[in-house]
Amino acid sequence: MRLITRSQLGWPTSAAPDQATTLGVKVHYEGSPVSRTLLEDHDACVQEWKDIRTSHLANTAENYSDIAYNFGACPHGYLLEGRGLGKRTGANGNQALNRAHYAICGLVGSSGLTEPTDAMLHAIRDGIELLRQHGAGSEIRGHRDGYPTECPGGPLYAWVQKGAPRPGGTPPPTYEPFPGAGFFHLGQHSRIITEMGKRLVAEGCSRYRVGPGPDWSEADRQSYAAWQRKLGYSGDDADGIPGPTSWAKLRVPNV
Repeated sequence: MRLITRSQLGWPTSAAPDQATTLGVKVHYEGSPVSRTLLEDHDACVQEWKDIRTSHLANTAENYSDIAYNFGACPHGYLLEGRGLGKRTGANGNQALNRAHYAICGLVGSSGLTEPTDAMLHAIRDGIELLRQHGAGSEIRGHRDGYPTECPGGPLYAWVQKGAPRPGGTPPPTYEPFPGAGFFHLGQHSRIITEMGKRLVAEGCSRYRVGPGPDWSEADRQSYAAWQRKLGYSGDDADGIPGPTSWAKLRVPNV
């Protein structure tokens, strides 16, 4: 990963609100013409990123606290720090959408430079993986998912719909299916159970040892579900929040 930090850009620490976790990451583009000179001049990419921040800070209607994106990605494969890690984006369309996903912007637009380079796709993927290491869940979406916009443009959105694979055919990582909420029990040997158990206990939820049930608080269930999403697991009951009618059906194995 080739990262250009805020300090290297000459920017202070972001004043954006803190946001420790999300469901995942949304991919964006600039939504306006982008010069193809960026392909030949990396300094122009850096200047483009700085210009985006300047325009956002000057936008009194939106009242941005900083550049809207967590990161940007340039055609040369550099990841450009925006709001950065642990900060709520201002790019997804409204506060609910901003809380749900972080945001990465590829420096392509509606005309001129419209096709992401392989190096840019690698950089976006680098940003996704970096955000996942610091609170982002497994979802990868486009800005248009949940908001009426053309963003991130046709080429980037087609890539997102494929799962945002790295160029060269390397697929996104796959995960062990979660065996179901009824199997989340002390003594059942599974990487997901071990990892989630550690995290849930660290968050103060001790009842994971007997699985979800009517005695769980809403905070317990939300924590359980959040860690499933964060670790990228899928399968039966993967949301981790069985409804009241399902509680009686949960089978806890003998241990």
